[in-house]
Amino acid sequence: MITLAEVESVDGREGDFTVSVRQNPRFVDPEKCIACGSCAEKCPKKVVDIYNAGLATRKAIYVPYSQAVPLKYVIDPDHCIYFQKGKCSACVKFCPAGAINFEDRGKRLALRVGAVILAPGFKPFDPRVYSTYAYGRCPDVVTALEFERILSATGPYGGHLVRPSNRRRKGQPDRAPRKIAWLQCVGSRDLAEDRGRDYCSSVCCMFAVKQAIIAQEHSEEPLECTIFFLDLRSQGKDFDRYYARALKKGIRFIRSRPHSIEPVPGTDDLWLEYAEEGGRRREEVFDLVVLSTGLEIDHSTMDLAQRLGLELDPSGFLRTSGFRPVASSRPGIYACGAFTGPKDIPQSVMEASAAAGEATSKLASVRHSRTRRPDLPREINVSRQEPRIGVFVCNCGVNIGGVVRVPEVAAYARGLPHVVYVEENLFTCSQDTQEKMAAVLKEKELNRVVVAACTPRTHEGLFQETLEKAGLNKYLLEMANIRNHDSWVHFFDPEAATRKAKDLVRMAAAKAALLKPLQETELPVKCSALVVGGGVAGLTAALALARQGFPVHLVERTNVLGGHALRLNQTYKDENIPRFVASLVTEIEAQKNVNVFLEAEVVGVEGFVGNFKTKVRTPKDSVILEHGVAILATGAAEYRSDEYLYGRHRSVVSLLELDGLFRDNDDRVNQAKSVVFIQCVGSRDDRHPYCSKVCCTHSLSAALEFKRRRKDTQVYILYRDVRTYGLREEVYRRARAEGIVFIRYVPEDKPVVTAAGERLEVQINDPILERRILLSADLLCLATAVVSRREPEPARLFKVPVDEDGWLLEAHQKLRPVDFSNEGVFLCGLAHYPKPIEESIAQAQAAAARALTFLARDSIKVGGTVTRIIPELCSACLGCLKVCPFGAIAFNEELKTAEVNPALCKGCGACAAACPSEAPVLMGFDNHQLYAQIKSALAA
Repeated sequence: MITLAEVESVDGREGDFTVSVRQNPRFVDPEKCIACGSCAEKCPKKVVDIYNAGLATRKAIYVPYSQAVPLKYVIDPDHCIYFQKGKCSACVKFCPAGAINFEDRGKRLALRVGAVILAPGFKPFDPRVYSTYAYGRCPDVVTALEFERILSATGPYGGHLVRPSNRRRKGQPDRAPRKIAWLQCVGSRDLAEDRGRDYCSSVCCMFAVKQAIIAQEHSEEPLECTIFFLDLRSQGKDFDRYYARALKKGIRFIRSRPHSIEPVPGTDDLWLEYAEEGGRRREEVFDLVVLSTGLEIDHSTMDLAQRLGLELDPSGFLRTSGFRPVASSRPGIYACGAFTGPKDIPQSVMEASAAAGEATSKLASVRHSRTRRPDLPREINVSRQEPRIGVFVCNCGVNIGGVVRVPEVAAYARGLPHVVYVEENLFTCSQDTQEKMAAVLKEKELNRVVVAACTPRTHEGLFQETLEKAGLNKYLLEMANIRNHDSWVHFFDPEAATRKAKDLVRMAAAKAALLKPLQETELPVKCSALVVGGGVAGLTAALALARQGFPVHLVERTNVLGGHALRLNQTYKDENIPRFVASLVTEIEAQKNVNVFLEAEVVGVEGFVGNFKTKVRTPKDSVILEHGVAILATGAAEYRSDEYLYGRHRSVVSLLELDGLFRDNDDRVNQAKSVVFIQCVGSRDDRHPYCSKVCCTHSLSAALEFKRRRKDTQVYILYRDVRTYGLREEVYRRARAEGIVFIRYVPEDKPVVTAAGERLEVQINDPILERRILLSADLLCLATAVVSRREPEPARLFKVPVDEDGWLLEAHQKLRPVDFSNEGVFLCGLAHYPKPIEESIAQAQAAAARALTFLARDSIKVGGTVTRIIPELCSACLGCLKVCPFGAIAFNEELKTAEVNPALCKGCGACAAACPSEAPVLMGFDNHQLYAQIKSALAA
């Protein structure tokens, strides 16, 4: 990891690049710095803190943020008194480690690499260009990023919701806002060349909804939240549900764009004037206004792209193809995240994996040639040792320490049985603390560890690695979740939170004393993959793995490859989809590493990650395929109903059918003089409470095709919100420029369609005119929903979950968007959620990259926290077999007892809970350990 560094140039070609890097001086020796903070405490120079969006100050010697990696201090020479005036040196005097080095000089590095991935991110739009919004003049007008820091427990106000104007007046008690307004599209969707950006920043709507909900949760008194918006773009997975949650919480959504913010004379209040949709003028006073500022590319990033010879679009984003979403114009250089266009966290994470997979595809022949394996010490045998427990209590900045009195909890822990060492840490999960913890475990001869911090779901693996580095079995760890289960729950009651933290630590220590080393079994990996689904996502995933040199079995239930993409014409960038699909199929057919099964279905699955056996039924026979991983790309379906005369009138078609009419030059499209599109048919209703994501852009592209064929065609789009998110806003802009008419409707008053001979009549209430209008149409196009296949058979057989809408449910929406909790199985494409073709391709590439993390290994380890059956206690009731969600338990007819396959067991404990005889024992959570925790809880 090279920090404080900038790429100056990239020379060479794909597979053999030389990257010139300039590393700036830190002026602090990272080998000596212990991050004690003494230097910053004594530094007299205060500087505006960029990380906290200018709402606080930092010192000239600082750590950029609390969990920076590496957690080492750095001197800002532009503000340091020594560098500016040659005086001071307080940091040198007070540094106990002698880490300050004013003579530090930058250096240049030449890195030999095979591929380059660019993830330079974005910068928030500066709203100062909008003088009417009073940003910079009124302290209570803040940007969305500033408000995010206000809400953050590690922010300038410690997570307390306060008005910035109040904080500027020393000696006054904090005053929390009672009315907050959010103004959307500040710097986005703006056609003025000298002000904002003309694209949609994609994330701002949900950012505002999230902030409004969290602000209400942070407020001790009722808080009125109002969001002013143009189109509510909640197109992501579960986003519409979150929007509905906001409505239930009383958050107001007003479709309007206030043109100015004025201070109320004599107060810090803010006056807004706006027009309702019908044109009525309204005035309102708010305590705080949040400007939902957009995303843009920094000029330094544009300069880097220019030096690297990469093509950018007019908005400064990297120009990519819809069919190669992470590839730049220069072979061997890839990109991900906001650099390729505005996007949210899940899509950024997907693209990161996709870019990694693409970057390594041409480097497969040299895989592992420069790999270094960690040299772990031999594991200490603690079986005959008395428990010596070390307790590490985390402040987590103010995230925990701002509520829980951590020193009091640490003092309490010192008096617990078997506890011989207790330590407080600012951030226990930081790299420096981990290194220190490993040293302490050896020095103090600790053989059990309790970490009182946040959730084991995200951090347990990190602490287990630390135990291994110290020579301890990684299962000799117990975590007390004093964040999620305590400080977050009892945010307004520090007394109760502190008591509960003591209880949690006491219970963890009671269990830790009984922990025993657990062992894992090493199993070989079958280095081949199964891809279920032959649409664009499945084909992309299969090719990505095959190009890496791994055999792939591709199973498609129909008699042709291509899926729904066969019915599409072009992307929103006007790229030819049929030609692209044909090229994919041709490469698949020529690829020796891909074995295709058409008209085939998965009918049985056995095994586990690295060692699956899948039964596939074909028209001729059934075959057993052995593979190490599986990727589910089972697709989705088009919603069908008889709504709006669909199926009963020749002139009513779906969008997919319309693309076919265009391809066939059907008279219905060539002779149509009036065309009406109705959006959200089957989407965003009680049955399908989600946005189908692709429909708005598809409709606008089709509407423009009508205009291209015949300029005088009247085209109307009846919509609820136009969701042309990100760079798709250009399609919306072109449609308006072509004279396409947009009329909004609400779900309580849908359009009414009646037949008028060969033509159709569409009645709709126009919210602007506030009257009902009648449209006569030659053709009615329905933007029908994308619907799930409702728990497809492969999902059931691979024992992976689906959500309430029938979409495949990923392990974590943000952190693991292509993984399942069932290891070795991955997902991509429409089976996950509706998405356009470039996002399906990126997700397929990401799924292949994640699958490679298993296929590239010789073996995997299984076991540890798994169930074992005590044969003497088993009564053969088969209750454990019925409740096991992973099919990990089988009944041995010869021995008349249940048996657990440790490779399939995920340690959920359902069997142990269900068995009346206590025959199943979940290792690491056995009855003795759980009873000890219960007794400890009741002993308070």
